[in-house]
Amino acid sequence: MDVSPTLWVLTIAGLGALIAIDFLIGRKPHDVSVKEAGIWTAVWIALAALFGLGLLLFSGGQPAGEFFAGFITEKSLSVDNLFVFVLIMGKFAVPSQYQQRVLLVGVLIALVLRAVFIAAGAAVIANFAWVFYIFGAFLIYTAWKLIQEARSEESEEEFEENKLLKAVERRFGVADKYHGTALFIRRNSKLVMTPMLVVMLAIGTTDVLFALDSIPAIFGLTQDPYIVFTANAFALMGLRQLYFLIGDLLRKLVHLSYGLSAILGFIGVKLVLHALHESGIHVPEIGIPFSLGFIVLVLAVTTVTSLRASKKQALAEAAESSKDRVEA
Repeated sequence: MDVSPTLWVLTIAGLGALIAIDFLIGRKPHDVSVKEAGIWTAVWIALAALFGLGLLLFSGGQPAGEFFAGFITEKSLSVDNLFVFVLIMGKFAVPSQYQQRVLLVGVLIALVLRAVFIAAGAAVIANFAWVFYIFGAFLIYTAWKLIQEARSEESEEEFEENKLLKAVERRFGVADKYHGTALFIRRNSKLVMTPMLVVMLAIGTTDVLFALDSIPAIFGLTQDPYIVFTANAFALMGLRQLYFLIGDLLRKLVHLSYGLSAILGFIGVKLVLHALHESGIHVPEIGIPFSLGFIVLVLAVTTVTSLRASKKQALAEAAESSKDRVEA
């Protein structure tokens, strides 16, 4: 897809305008209701759908198919981010009325960092076709690792601050309590960070770890930097509302890791086949229509089986509790 500098500027400006509107609407700290989160989640998904239809109208079915496949993949992988966001919010004891501001700025930091990753990935792919072998092998390894983690019976993990975040905290110091939405305060004539800024940085920098598998995954579906960037942008920008909408549902998606591992493994195989094809070896390649159908099917099956398993577990726990009361 031939994208002019003008289109890049217009796209970034349009996304910036949408982010500004989102920020202005949610600028006043408040508890986000399920209704509000549901409306804005629908709005962001509708905007992504309109963008995809625009690609279909002006650029054809191939770019549009790549965008929708990339968007759905990134959206599903971003749901996994929400588990970590819950841990971060709990660790830093973020008041509920400030959580939306934290997520908004944290996601913006994540988007900027991902843009850097995408630019670097596009440059590497353009010059070194063999990198597809590395991307493919890494995704297959990540898929296997996800399955191993899903099958383990370890206790719930805790969030640990990364080295960059610890270094920033040592440099500036951190206040002992929240001061509204302020990011810095003065203490003894010294500028120190508030916990609000720390948790924003925690969410933004932690997303880099997720980008290590999500960026290679979307490059497995399309090598067009424009589509990679816009799919990531639309997937991330609706993440804040999704956090409040499916907060309770997260605990019920018990098979999500299996679904994500299947998707990452599938794209990993797709990348290896593409690398072999680029090397002159005649192997079948997996097209976008099949990829899109596979991703949607896996997510649908994962959601249904997760909800059934959660319901079955809840009924079993209720029966056990009832039995204990009778025996008592």
